[in-house]
Amino acid sequence: MRAPGAPLTLVRRPAPNLKAGQVLIEIEACGVCRTDLHVVDGDLTQPNLPIVPGHEVVGKVSAIGTGVDTLEIGQRVGVPWLGATCGRCAFCLGGKENLCPNAGFTGYTLDGGYAEMMAADARYCFPIDETLDAAEAAPLLCAGLIGYRSLRKTGDPGRIGLYGFGAAAHIVAQVARYEGRDVFAFTRPGDKDAQAFATTLGAVWAGDSNTNPPEPLDAAIIFAPIGALVPQALKAVKPGGRVVCAGIHMSDIPQFPYHLLWEEREVVSVANLTRADGAAFLPLAAKIPIKTTISRYDLEDANAALNDLRDGHINGAAVLTM
Repeated sequence: MRAPGAPLTLVRRPAPNLKAGQVLIEIEACGVCRTDLHVVDGDLTQPNLPIVPGHEVVGKVSAIGTGVDTLEIGQRVGVPWLGATCGRCAFCLGGKENLCPNAGFTGYTLDGGYAEMMAADARYCFPIDETLDAAEAAPLLCAGLIGYRSLRKTGDPGRIGLYGFGAAAHIVAQVARYEGRDVFAFTRPGDKDAQAFATTLGAVWAGDSNTNPPEPLDAAIIFAPIGALVPQALKAVKPGGRVVCAGIHMSDIPQFPYHLLWEEREVVSVANLTRADGAAFLPLAAKIPIKTTISRYDLEDANAALNDLRDGHINGAAVLTM
């Protein structure tokens, strides 16, 4: 990628040279995330151009840099959005490495997984079960991890609303149902396919995002990058309820009356992820087990995958395979 808004261009270039603490990964699959769209479309304004997008990476370690003793040649790993941190700031030392001001982000400031090979910080590579299909595992690295962190931010809701039923929501719905929660799915108005898809994953109700659910929610997560959904979700949650904004980018939140926030309702955001999220979520995903619904694309068809995601033509997640 060389300029926001332009289609990605397929190029051939040398394999990256490893720095201390890095590993070289032969990529098997990379998920296509809505954050990739925000990078390509220029919504996120500080990419390190030219950049290779992609931060839901699954592949095998093919070379190891100096100072790495936690991974082995041939080991399958996953690389998430949070690709590096300083390890020295107050946030890193306080267990909040997701807020590190010196962090590096895969596919945004660090070259990512829309490629055959990539270099990655070994500290931010998660072991991935060899028995899993690489393409089916790829969405767990962001849609799954960010969704899991967002779910934990809601507290312990009995009834939870998911606004925007895409890659993250279709994974979170499975976790929520496993934990005995009732899932209410909100989709683009009139998207009957997405609503039917949600019910196949155990949603007790599915409807348009501009409608109210049949009963008050304990909490809601907004995955769609639409600020107007914040007051809509506040209407849907009961007193003391919490609305979690899960995206890295969202359009402006419109003005809304104070009474929607009153009665101790809360609006919070989720930023990035931590390695602790991965340590908690990935074993849980295997235990449930999470079944990802994916549409496969060849690497050279990355632009088609991004367009299909932008147009809402994908149920579940799009994944590039190498």
